[in-house]
Amino acid sequence: MGKRALLLINRHSRKGEKSLPLAVEYFYSHDLELIIKPVKHPDELGIVVREYQHQIDFVIVGGGDGTLNAIVDSLVATNLPLGILPLGTANDLARTLNIPLTMKEACDVIGKGKLKSIDLGRVNGKYFFNVASMGLSVDITEKLSRGMKRRWGILAYGITALQVISSTRRFRATIKVDGDVFHVKTIQIAIGNGLYYGGGMAIAEDAAIDDQRLDLYSIELKHWWQIFPLIWGLPKGHHHQLDWVRSIEGKEIEIYTHKSYNINTDGEITTITPAKFKVIPHALNVFIP
Repeated sequence: MGKRALLLINRHSRKGEKSLPLAVEYFYSHDLELIIKPVKHPDELGIVVREYQHQIDFVIVGGGDGTLNAIVDSLVATNLPLGILPLGTANDLARTLNIPLTMKEACDVIGKGKLKSIDLGRVNGKYFFNVASMGLSVDITEKLSRGMKRRWGILAYGITALQVISSTRRFRATIKVDGDVFHVKTIQIAIGNGLYYGGGMAIAEDAAIDDQRLDLYSIELKHWWQIFPLIWGLPKGHHHQLDWVRSIEGKEIEIYTHKSYNINTDGEITTITPAKFKVIPHALNVFIP
């Protein structure tokens, strides 16, 4: 390809520590010129991208969805394409884009150079790839430790969900979607841009990362037993078939609550309610198979 890339690998990600030498070897076989910059904390990723933006053709990021979330704003600002090495626990963006989860195959995707234009979600000025949510998912995020993810992998999400669900309480919210207003009492509101989130669950069975829409669901259960059909339906995106799950789609969404609630974007807590969401079509180019 004869192109220069900035290679950033989160060594604290589940597979990050062992991945850098392998990635370098594979990329050199594709005749890529690499700038490798060590980064100690995800907050530094955006600074590094802006520092090197005029010296590179694209950015390669090795890490999980949280690492990608930390860098997405700088990629939009610099208009640089993204190559993904899925080294995290869930790797939901990689799943959505059908990027292989093995190192050599993921490097080959980037080396072959096929780009796809994808949408991004934006909430209160913060971009996200997969999903933004509040309620139960935030409780899970706050309790889920790095050590637990390293030990249990993707099962850590389910284990943590079972630990926190008994203490999760419903909250009232007003949802405005493209002019329509809904008043809800819910344990979780999720707004998806892509297809997968939370370790391979589908935000909606027909969702896509380039469909120029957001998919919202609100879990409005009243009885504890309702959680069991929900657990069955969520992974496949069939939760809209349940009477106590509200499903809405739109391009612009507003959520208001009586008190401020934390919102996580791609698994990282980044903003609070009130919140304004918008889909940004064709916001970023990403290497795909």
